[in-house]
Amino acid sequence: MLLVKNALVYKGFGTPSIETIAIVEGKFAEPFEESQLENTVIDAKGKVITPGLIDVHTHLGINQQGVGEAGHDFNESSSDTTPEVNTIDAITMRDSGFEDARRAGVTTVQVMPGSANIIGGEMVVIKTAGTVVDKCIVRNPSGLKAAMGENPKAYHRQTVQTRMGIAARLREQFLKADYYAAQRKAGKCPPNLGLDHIVKVLHREIPLRVHAHRADDIATVLRIQKEFQIEVSIEHGTEGHLVTDLLAGSNIPVAVGPTMSTRPKFELAEQTWETVRALDEANISISLTTDHPVVGIEHLMTSAILAIKNGLTEEKALQTITLNAAKHLGIADQVGSIECGKDADFVIWNGDPFDLRSIVERTYIGGECVYEKV
Repeated sequence: MLLVKNALVYKGFGTPSIETIAIVEGKFAEPFEESQLENTVIDAKGKVITPGLIDVHTHLGINQQGVGEAGHDFNESSSDTTPEVNTIDAITMRDSGFEDARRAGVTTVQVMPGSANIIGGEMVVIKTAGTVVDKCIVRNPSGLKAAMGENPKAYHRQTVQTRMGIAARLREQFLKADYYAAQRKAGKCPPNLGLDHIVKVLHREIPLRVHAHRADDIATVLRIQKEFQIEVSIEHGTEGHLVTDLLAGSNIPVAVGPTMSTRPKFELAEQTWETVRALDEANISISLTTDHPVVGIEHLMTSAILAIKNGLTEEKALQTITLNAAKHLGIADQVGSIECGKDADFVIWNGDPFDLRSIVERTYIGGECVYEKV
């Protein structure tokens, strides 16, 4: 049991207020009298508390920092479609990026394959503290990765050479999986791991999360989504501000970023913070991402601050890396806000979290302190 009192608390929705938060058995609970407490009371007067931050699109643990080629496990590029793989089998919790995440108040991340392949494999949502990934899982699988545009064209010139070819190959795989599902149900074919993973998308058990930067690629994703009636999310959405009319009312969430990065390829030429503002004004659900290690995970809050600088309110900016992010990942019943019954993931800041000079003093996951500034 733990009480943290007198802090200015941002719950992840609404305006902040001075209050006490209580943690019982790793969950947020109704505040109780200090006399009932068996363990700790923290007086956080002058401090600020936010929910634990969430990055919806990372390569933590599979693109290991400071290791080089030996730590590159993010693209299984042996084929242009590898739906059979799952990032959980490549994640090392010893990646120093997890320590950077905890230091920056990031408590939950989605780890996904890279974008070399048209279908890259399954992904997983995990907490950022633990010795083995199996003990950190929040949702597995949390989606199936797909990619449009320049990356699969560059990696697989022998099999696909155009955007037409990428879209056709993706459709072909879904049609094959649909036929396979019927045959499998009738007992007429052996199991196929990759097709089983695609069937999960067809049956709306998990979403297809599609790397798409350009407006035309985003339009293709929406076209395929309608054809197969599947759940999708747009990952990156760099030119999303050019197609708000297509996205508005679609209930398709967009993970925007990493907008702090440079523009090393043509499809990033239109990269701008205008994307975040335009999507928000069109009532499209947005989250922000660092795409770690493209931008370091420690800059997730920096990204939110820059979004505020470019037109987002503080409340909405915080939601892009807390409650909106949890909804994007399908885990809003567990994390993303400070509410009774949810995991006690929270951050104690020494000042205004939207001031880049403020620092994280403590990060908690499940009510346990996983980082403390010394």
